[in-house]
Amino acid sequence: MSIEKNIALRYMRAKRKESFISLIAVISVGGVGLGVASLIVVLAVLSGFESNLKEKFLGVTSHVIIMSVGGGLSDWPGLVEQIKAVPGVKSAEPFVYGQTLVTASGGASGMMIKGIDPGLAAQDGQLSKVGLSPMALEMLQSPENPDEPPLILGRDLSFQMNAYQYDQVNVIQPFGRVTPAGKWLPTSRAFQVAGTFHSGIYEYDSNMAYTTLGAAQALMNMGEAVSTVEVMVDDIYQADRIRQDILAALGDQYWGNDWMQRNANLFAALKLEQTAMFIVLTLTIVVAAFNIVSTLIMMVMEKSRDIAILKSMGATRKQIRRIFTLQGLCVGLIGAAGGLGFGVGLCLLLQRYKFIELPADVYMMDSLPVEMRLSHLILTVAVTVIISWLATIYPANQAARLDPVEILRYE
Repeated sequence: MSIEKNIALRYMRAKRKESFISLIAVISVGGVGLGVASLIVVLAVLSGFESNLKEKFLGVTSHVIIMSVGGGLSDWPGLVEQIKAVPGVKSAEPFVYGQTLVTASGGASGMMIKGIDPGLAAQDGQLSKVGLSPMALEMLQSPENPDEPPLILGRDLSFQMNAYQYDQVNVIQPFGRVTPAGKWLPTSRAFQVAGTFHSGIYEYDSNMAYTTLGAAQALMNMGEAVSTVEVMVDDIYQADRIRQDILAALGDQYWGNDWMQRNANLFAALKLEQTAMFIVLTLTIVVAAFNIVSTLIMMVMEKSRDIAILKSMGATRKQIRRIFTLQGLCVGLIGAAGGLGFGVGLCLLLQRYKFIELPADVYMMDSLPVEMRLSHLILTVAVTVIISWLATIYPANQAARLDPVEILRYE
């Protein structure tokens, strides 16, 4: 161990007459530790919210959506096979979309209806991720009743409409058919509720319903055409590149978007919130660093005679500066280590026991989500060490500038 480290560690051990300085050092360690722990927990919670939202959104929306510039896709079977051949594509499914009005015993409500291929959707697609009951899935996959095809309502929409499994509802399409006079007339069709789904996103659970592809095509008067082909990819973070590869393979008559484009504003806001909270909580560590400054300044004043003696014995300014720099870094490192342990421990408790509950209809989740990321832990500790080092610069330089002759003259 170098002499600088030896002296710095010796100064960290309080003597009786230096107990006040030691108390401030302990407060400094505690302040740094609490700042680090707070930063770790808050970043873990914000990361948990981000991951949870991504999971829920990707549970009811596809990674990539492909559409035709001219409207519906009549050649979708061949299109699906072309898309599946693109590297990185996991599955491709045809869908029919339409805005409708649904009426039941509970009243009437606007609804987005989505026609799906039940087999594909249950195996690789959206229905496998929205908590659909086996009975509802069986009704959806069974031979379709031409009079009352199956309909799966969002849970909140089902409550609102007072429509549950086996109930009959009427779905009205405002622009169902054209009269000889060129006017649009609505069409109405009866559906049987096969069950409900719950995505955890209120916007979808209160406004969306699934039915079979054929029933939706008939309701929307689309013939054999579909509205879109929706694609699931192996790596969701490569969705933008895969979308471009798909469009390059299909040609200019098609266009599309991916989940990152559709939800860009939401996730940009979450990133901004993470950055803002990081800056705010870093200020807590900065405040604790002022305690390090005050501790070192008082230590320099207390040890001025020792500094003079060391300089008289040949110690350089660089060595004196290093002694107090190491002392301040020890305070920062101890605080960072303690805060890291406390913060990680608290996050693990939150992950396991979920003792902080949230209203699911507001936050889309029933407990506080926590996801620790190694990059956040490393960044937090690194910023803490840097701030602690910066806090030592002024006191260490003041110690190095002390004139031993002036100090010893009055001893």
